[in-house]
Amino acid sequence: MLLPNILLTGTPGVGKTTLGKELASRSGLKYINVGDLAREGQLYDGYDEEYDCPILDEDRVVDELENQMSEGGVIVDYHGCDFFPERWFHIVFVLKTDNSILYKRLENRGYNEKKLKDNIQCEIFQVLHEEALASYKEEIVHQLPSNKPEDLEDNINQILKWIEHWVKDHSS
Repeated sequence: MLLPNILLTGTPGVGKTTLGKELASRSGLKYINVGDLAREGQLYDGYDEEYDCPILDEDRVVDELENQMSEGGVIVDYHGCDFFPERWFHIVFVLKTDNSILYKRLENRGYNEKKLKDNIQCEIFQVLHEEALASYKEEIVHQLPSNKPEDLEDNINQILKWIEHWVKDHSS
């Protein structure tokens, strides 16, 4: 059976990982967190002292994911999306969180002041939504609210319905 590939993107702290893991467990799709994949495979290209984090080697990540993506049935979770091949994804969900809620989430993660400020600005200016719109066909890019537990449940149900329709439309 043919299964869709889904991209979950958005500023760090908006709930991509929570949504992705729960969605995978309910849909049977495979969940891949690009940050974890990079850590496990050491897919880095140096270290960013200012943000105190490794720099992702995007080409190596794409090479690492290529086979799984061509098989289908994958949920990819990452805060960037402009380096993934457009052909990989059937739908893209950009999670959005109110700034005050996001600030608390990132503060709880121990983000330094610069990283905190830059991520909040990224959310205010909808940088990742714009990146998704620039990288994929507009009709496959959707924004979802991610502020409270009810949003998580609503988003899961909405995406599960979408998967069901997609599978029905693409079965022979």
